[in-house]
Amino acid sequence: MTSVNDPWGRVDDDGTVYVRTADGERVVGSWQAGSPDEALAFFRRKFEALDTEISLLEQRVTTTDLSPAQARTAIERLQAAVADAHAVGDLDSLQARLEMLTGKVEQRQEEVRAARDQIRVEARTLKEGIVAEAERIAAEATHWKNSSERLRQLLEEWKAVPRADRSVEAALWKRLSAARNAFNKRRKAYFAELTEERDAAKTRKEELCVEAEALAGSTDWSATAAAFRELMRSWKAAGRAARADEDELWGRFKTAQDAFFRARSEVYSAKDAALRDHAAVKTQLLEEAGKLLLVTDARVARTALRGIQERWEQAGPVPREAHERLESGLRRIEDTVRRAEDAQWRRSNPEALARARGTVEQIRTAITGLEEQLAKAQAADDKRGVEEAEEALTARRSWLAEAERTLAELSG
Repeated sequence: MTSVNDPWGRVDDDGTVYVRTADGERVVGSWQAGSPDEALAFFRRKFEALDTEISLLEQRVTTTDLSPAQARTAIERLQAAVADAHAVGDLDSLQARLEMLTGKVEQRQEEVRAARDQIRVEARTLKEGIVAEAERIAAEATHWKNSSERLRQLLEEWKAVPRADRSVEAALWKRLSAARNAFNKRRKAYFAELTEERDAAKTRKEELCVEAEALAGSTDWSATAAAFRELMRSWKAAGRAARADEDELWGRFKTAQDAFFRARSEVYSAKDAALRDHAAVKTQLLEEAGKLLLVTDARVARTALRGIQERWEQAGPVPREAHERLESGLRRIEDTVRRAEDAQWRRSNPEALARARGTVEQIRTAITGLEEQLAKAQAADDKRGVEEAEEALTARRSWLAEAERTLAELSG
């Protein structure tokens, strides 16, 4: 076996494999299974495996959140592996890279420590903001439900923020607890006062119910309607009683009010009969107009719709509750007929039709040319030319189908 050298190792005549380092040569293995070149190739691959593993660790340290402790463990393991590596290559450069990586990890550890300190500073700032808002709510808030919910949210925000220094954390928590307690005391005092106001509202609304019940049988429609409007203003100005009392009193008041207005409505109902007749006529006209949506000739539909519109105007006014339903129904039909007219005009537009025909002819001409090109490529056994021509033909035929559909729509 002939001794073989490379820049970083050699194979001796007896098959011993050496690696060269800054400290001199050392044996990394013995090779008897093949040529010296195969031996060096084998041990170079072991070097390449180490190089790859170090490169991956460098990437993890640079681009991921690998912790300094994990990184140091990996570096120490690789340093030991390189020191005892049975490999041929620039092992000194691998050690140098690992030493450089150790410096990066130490720098990262300092950055992590600084980041941790920064987090504590930011946590203090955030929690000071939470406490300040809680103290404002405790001193100023009047929307009790929203403020209670906001205080609950502030507590959750407090829990989500990292901890500040212990002494700062304790002092801020004490202020937050004091603000919450102060808010609860103010809220209790408010609701105690609110109870008094509701009792006064109950008394006043009982009086209004008595007045409303006395007016329920009146037939002086105009004056009594005005009196009920005044009673309603007084009712709203009286404030709210407790919910159960409010519901009961409103039931009494509304019963009296409804009795009066129901009687008045019966008197006025005769006047509404004519309006209802008008609504019936317009309902029939609306049904007649709806059938125009099935007419395929937009011009015919427009002529028929014009006659319906004339009769519609002659029918007269309708009750207020039917007005919007009928008018919006007719507007929808008018809009549909107008869109049909627009579509029919576009289909009959000679310029659009000419453009569509020109597009079809242009694509057909292109397809004829490509078919000739394909035939020539096939005759010349030009596989690339055949493939390109077939791809172009497939695209053009797809375009032709779409262009023919457009032409058919415009011609129809």
